[in-house]
Amino acid sequence: MLKEYQTVKEISGPLMLVTEVEGVKYEELVDIRLQNGEQRRGKVLEVGDGFALVQLFEGSAGINLPETSVRFLGKPLELGVSEDMIGRIFDGMGEPIDDGPRLIAEERRDINGLPINPYARDYPSEFIQTGVSVIDGLNTLVRGQKLPIFSGNGLPHNQLAAQIARQATVPGSREKFAVVFAAMGITFEESQFFMNDFRESGAIDRAVLFINLANDPTIERISTPRMALTAAEYLAFEKNMHVLVIMTDMTNYADALREVSAARKEVPGRRGYPGYLYTDLSQIYERAGRIKGREGSITQIPILTMPENDITHPIPDLTGYITEGQIILSGDIFNKGIQPPINALPSLSRLKDKGIGEGKTRKDHAATMNQIYAAVARGREAKELATILGESALSDTDLAFARFSDEFDERYVNQGFSTNRSIAETLDLGWSLLRMLPRAELKRISDKLLDEYFPEA
Repeated sequence: MLKEYQTVKEISGPLMLVTEVEGVKYEELVDIRLQNGEQRRGKVLEVGDGFALVQLFEGSAGINLPETSVRFLGKPLELGVSEDMIGRIFDGMGEPIDDGPRLIAEERRDINGLPINPYARDYPSEFIQTGVSVIDGLNTLVRGQKLPIFSGNGLPHNQLAAQIARQATVPGSREKFAVVFAAMGITFEESQFFMNDFRESGAIDRAVLFINLANDPTIERISTPRMALTAAEYLAFEKNMHVLVIMTDMTNYADALREVSAARKEVPGRRGYPGYLYTDLSQIYERAGRIKGREGSITQIPILTMPENDITHPIPDLTGYITEGQIILSGDIFNKGIQPPINALPSLSRLKDKGIGEGKTRKDHAATMNQIYAAVARGREAKELATILGESALSDTDLAFARFSDEFDERYVNQGFSTNRSIAETLDLGWSLLRMLPRAELKRISDKLLDEYFPEA
C-alpha cells in the first residue's frame, strides 16, 4: 500500500514542494489527488532531506494545499512500446490522439533511457536518401548520424521536415525503415499540417508521431523527445529497424527547460538557460547511433529555430558541439523564392565522406561534391565583385562561375517540397551544371572521371 502525504507546503508555477517524505527517488512518478477528487500527475524533480520537489504534468491551477494528497508510485515515467505503434499518433505523454484503440504494450520502458556507450558504438557508414539534393549531394546524411537543421523564424522548416519524413529511405535495401516524428510546442495549425501530410502521402504507414502543442503543459514538452526516442530505441534495437528520428522544434524544448529552471530559482546561465543545458541536450542527441552486433540504427534530425537568427545563441551553439554538422536555412535565399532555402556553403555533414562512393552512392560523388562546393563559392565571389565593379570587370571564366552559381540555386537547390530526387538524379544534375564551366577549371575531379562523365566535345 502506497503512503499518502498531505504535506504540500508550497506551489510555484509547475512545481510543488512536498515535505515529511521518506524513501522518495529522483524521476519517480507522483499521483496527486485534489480536494474535488480530480487526479493529476507529476514526477520528482529533486529530493532532499525529508522533502521532494514535484514537477506537475497538468499545471497547478485549482490546487488547495491543505486538502491535496500526494502518492509516490516508486517508478519513473514509462512508455508502453509495441510494433503496433507504427501508423499511430500520440501526445507528448504517449497517449493516443488519433481516435485509434489503446495500444497493447509488449513492454514498458523508462523514457529517460541512456546514451549509447561509446565503446559499443558502431561507426556510421551507410547512406540515407532524403530526396533533397542539397542534403544528399552535398551534405549527405549517414545512418546513425545526428544532423540538425538550423532555421529561423518564418522559414519553412516544417515543410522541409515533412518532406524528409515523407521521402527518406535506404536505397537498394530491403531492411525495415521507420520514421519517428516528435513535434514540441507547435500550434494547432502546424499539428494539422503534419498529420494531414503524413496521412495524405501514406508516410503514416511507416511512422510514429508524437505531437505536443504550444498550450500543452511544459513538462509534456520536456518528455516528448524522450518518448519519441524510447519508441525509436525499441524499434531499432529490438525489432531491427532503421529509424529516422525528426524532432522539431528543439528551441521550444530548451525554452521549457528554462521555464522550469526559473521556477526552481536556479542560477541562470547564458541567456537565462540553465547551466546544464549542454548536458540535457547531449542526453537526447547521444541516443542516436548504431550498436555493434545490432542490425538496427537510430539517425537523428533535430530542427531548431535560432532566436534572432543568431547561430551563436546557446541552443544552436551547444547543438553544434554535440552533433555532426548542420543544415542551415537562409532568409536571404528564402526571399529569392527558392524552396527549400538551404544555404549550401555554411552547411556541413561531418560524416558525409563515410556514406558516399562506389557501392554506397556512386564513384563520382565525392569529386563532384567538392567541385560543386568550390564552384558555388567562386561564383558567389564573382557576383559580389560584379556588384562593386560591374560585370564588365569580370573575365569570361568569372562570368561563367557567376552564371553557375545562379543556375545552382535555381535548378539544384530550388526543387520545392514535393520533388523527390534519387541520388542518381542529384549526381546527374550536378554534372549538368558543371558542364557550364570550362573543363580546365574542374580541378577537383580526376581526368578519369572527367573522361567518363565530361567527355570532350
